[in-house]
Amino acid sequence: MPKSGGSFGQRLNNFGVGDVVIENPILNTPFAEPTRHWHIGKDGITDQIVEKRRRSTYFIPIPPPKKKTQQLALQEALTEERETENELINQIRQVVGEWRLGRYQGVTPTTRTLLEYWTDPGRERRLFFCQIEAVETVIYLAEVADRFGQGWIRQKLRLENEAHNPGLYRLAVKMATGSGKTVVIAMLIAWQALNKLANQQDARFSDTFLIVTPGITIKDRLRVLLPNDPQNYYEERDILRPDQLVRLQQAQIVITNFHAFSLREKPEFNASSLTKKVLAGPGGDLTRFKESPGEMVRRVCRALGTKKNVVVINDEAHHCYRERPQIEEQAFGADEREEVKRNRETARVWISGLTAVAKKLGVRAVYDLSATPFFLGGSGYPEGDLFPWVISDFSLVDAIESGIVKIPRVPVSSNQVSGDMPAYRDLWRRIRMDLPKKGAKSLVGGTEPYLPKLLETALMSLYENYALYHNVWRGAGEHGMPPVFIVVCNNTAVSKLVHDYIAGWQRTLPDGAVAITPGALPLFSNEEHGAWRARPRTMLIDSAQIDSGAGMDETFKRVARNEIDEFKADLRQRFPDRNADEITDEDLLREVLNTVGKPGRLGESILCVVSVSMLTEGWDANTVTHILGIRAFGTQLLCEQVVGRGLRRMSYEPDVNGMFAPEYAEVYGVPFSFIPAAGTLAQPPEPKIHHSVRALPERAALEIRFPHVIGYRYELPAERITATFGDETKLVLTTDDVPTETVLDPIVGESTKTNLDALRGRREQEVAFFLSKRVVESQFGIDAARERPWLFPQVLEIVKRWMRECLICKDNTFPQMVLIAEYSYAAAERIYKAIVRSTVGGTRLVARLRDYDPIGTTAGVSFDTTKNVYEARKSHLNYVVLDSGWEAKVAEALEAMPEVSAYVKNDDRVGLRIPYTIEGIARVYVPDFIIRWRFGEDREVFAIVEVTGERRKEKAAKASEARDLWVPGVNALLEFGRWAFVEITDPNETEALLRAHLADPAIHATTGA
Repeated sequence: MPKSGGSFGQRLNNFGVGDVVIENPILNTPFAEPTRHWHIGKDGITDQIVEKRRRSTYFIPIPPPKKKTQQLALQEALTEERETENELINQIRQVVGEWRLGRYQGVTPTTRTLLEYWTDPGRERRLFFCQIEAVETVIYLAEVADRFGQGWIRQKLRLENEAHNPGLYRLAVKMATGSGKTVVIAMLIAWQALNKLANQQDARFSDTFLIVTPGITIKDRLRVLLPNDPQNYYEERDILRPDQLVRLQQAQIVITNFHAFSLREKPEFNASSLTKKVLAGPGGDLTRFKESPGEMVRRVCRALGTKKNVVVINDEAHHCYRERPQIEEQAFGADEREEVKRNRETARVWISGLTAVAKKLGVRAVYDLSATPFFLGGSGYPEGDLFPWVISDFSLVDAIESGIVKIPRVPVSSNQVSGDMPAYRDLWRRIRMDLPKKGAKSLVGGTEPYLPKLLETALMSLYENYALYHNVWRGAGEHGMPPVFIVVCNNTAVSKLVHDYIAGWQRTLPDGAVAITPGALPLFSNEEHGAWRARPRTMLIDSAQIDSGAGMDETFKRVARNEIDEFKADLRQRFPDRNADEITDEDLLREVLNTVGKPGRLGESILCVVSVSMLTEGWDANTVTHILGIRAFGTQLLCEQVVGRGLRRMSYEPDVNGMFAPEYAEVYGVPFSFIPAAGTLAQPPEPKIHHSVRALPERAALEIRFPHVIGYRYELPAERITATFGDETKLVLTTDDVPTETVLDPIVGESTKTNLDALRGRREQEVAFFLSKRVVESQFGIDAARERPWLFPQVLEIVKRWMRECLICKDNTFPQMVLIAEYSYAAAERIYKAIVRSTVGGTRLVARLRDYDPIGTTAGVSFDTTKNVYEARKSHLNYVVLDSGWEAKVAEALEAMPEVSAYVKNDDRVGLRIPYTIEGIARVYVPDFIIRWRFGEDREVFAIVEVTGERRKEKAAKASEARDLWVPGVNALLEFGRWAFVEITDPNETEALLRAHLADPAIHATTGA
């Protein structure tokens, strides 16, 4: 053991586990660049806050002397890690930050539009800063760096890729597990594709994508990256405006798992191995019976057609690297040797597949995403070394200090006298010699599971804390999702032993009868009344096998046979129309694992998962609260990977300051170094009540359907347009918004004055022509003046009248100020709406619907919320989600009114979204309620109901768009019933205001009711 630096336990923690206790590690909002971090001193974490962003660093294990035992080597490797600064990442971060402050100079118009949309502070659903920064960094290197004198960065990355990835240009983005890498992939696809579609000659971009994943689980989950998928992220996470999403449909996207890169046997050579050897002859080449790399690429990329120069995106990219020949083979234990062999094979198949794609189709760039883009053991590089092509870093420390992920809590002390570290922290070292080896004969025998005492007490101890969580969560109401406990084991023999201890075991009695013994941990026991539960609470899984698509070995199937049979029986009961016997065991277990904690799905009953090897990457259960590791952890890389399965948050609702409340995951058996949170294994914080909001089948008659509008077209019934002006058409210029004169004083010397006299000198006729052009191009289309030559002169006359009647200049302002872009867009919007208003009731304004999925409905709505709810009776949905107190008042009024035959509280997940623009910026408006209003026996009208509080510019723009564009545009379609828009200014007057508005003859005329 090294002699320097305090006790082993103190020195183990890179981030400290001493006497410092931090009540709340969260310092920053997730939506802005971090501005504070905890100071880490020589002895670990301190309670001092540093008022600036943490620089990107990582910890490199110092290789131990070879003569020491492997576990002692593990201790010292994790004890003495040197902190190394990621110089290139920090340099890139600085220049990207300066470029961000400079408002993204040097990018294409398409890129600028996307960046402004993603960073708009008024978004309904804000993106995390780490997501935006990752994409900004890629964009900067592709579009800006060379022009701004930073070409050395790209040159350095080219050199690194020539050394490590010959033939490929890879850029890696490092983002903590749970920080939203899938959203970043969607943003990268949108940026690349929309730029390529805007300019096919721009060689920097591509509209063709190959997304490669480490397994079937992630491959299936990434379907949200397909623009036509019903749950696509471009719409669900508001990454694109509706018109942009329509254009993105032209992109070609293939999602595959790396296993597809394996060269398969040709169908014409489907013969036995002996036959092949005979055909090959003495010393014959058996590879001729397999695909060539080119044939493999044609198979994998068939859906791309004739497209070339694809963009490759690697998810969990730490599996993909080119192995470096090792001068001296590193020593590994038996279990580690198998894992190293598996890692090497994965890396070889993955990187060889990408090389083949590059040779056959051409690869524009490779974007790697990973929480841990480090070289793995056996790669030929020091284990844990950062990939040298990493360009952006938002580490787990950053994610915790920004509240994006759960905070892992590890044991920091115990009353055990022996040992330098808490027993449940370095559990593996203490029990590994007492555990069965792989392939143990007693694996499937009916014998009592016997655990080493330290492992058994670890399970008991952690289970007791889990029970606290479970009881608190169960008290959160019928919709509270139970917490999940996971155990990660090193081999099938150990996992079977632990599973039987937890879930129960069976043996055959001398008379042939079967006796089932319940599990030792009651909440996890699969036994009930002497038989196996119809719906198991604990499952045994080998996620690596089921995720490869290659099937499970028969040994595992034998040990999991009871579970598989019970899951099939459950499937038959829940879905009698599905043939459970036609579903493979692998598909079944994959479905169960992927639906853990999800109501109404096969995995909803699962409280405990016992896993052989690492749990599947991409497993996105957010209810994991307890983790037990029973395996070796050679580096912090492996620690972070297993702890990553428990990092996803339950709630993403910020407080009034935009901050998230801390959530925790309790961790045993993983020598993980991190911030010591207050009260490890203490009483859990009481969670918020979870409500399951869903459409009730028995209320199908209350279903409300609505169109998915993406824009409008203005069909002119004649070659004559008019405009009706009102108070909302006026534009007031005042020096409260823009000063027209400014005085500048130095410390000493002469003062000076600046003004807008040059702008004031422009002729008003010039202003009218400019504004008319703005109206025609921004509101009627860029080619409208050419296609309809009579349009511009009429708009010009309307603009001149608007300038006389509606442009109000106060203080020292003047009409020429509408040449300022923000004012010109504001004026154009007002003028256009005045034109629309003059044609209300006609069929000239027609809504444009989404080409795919044009109709939204309350049917099929299902989501969970921790917000307060109001139990509804007249709604297809069981609850009204309450964003504020007034919504309950409105719901009560709607329930009481006989004229209201049905209603629904709208939500992003219900899906009525109204596109609108304000001062040239496209946004999306989510109205508050949709109601179905009855007129007599056979007439009804649908009404969008918006409750207006404080009068703000954005509120007025939303209401105007809904009233003057959406409603007449939808009514012109004649296929969605009649619609109206009602603005409630006082929730206490809901009934009176609705009756007064919807009884208005003008509404009847507009809606046709």
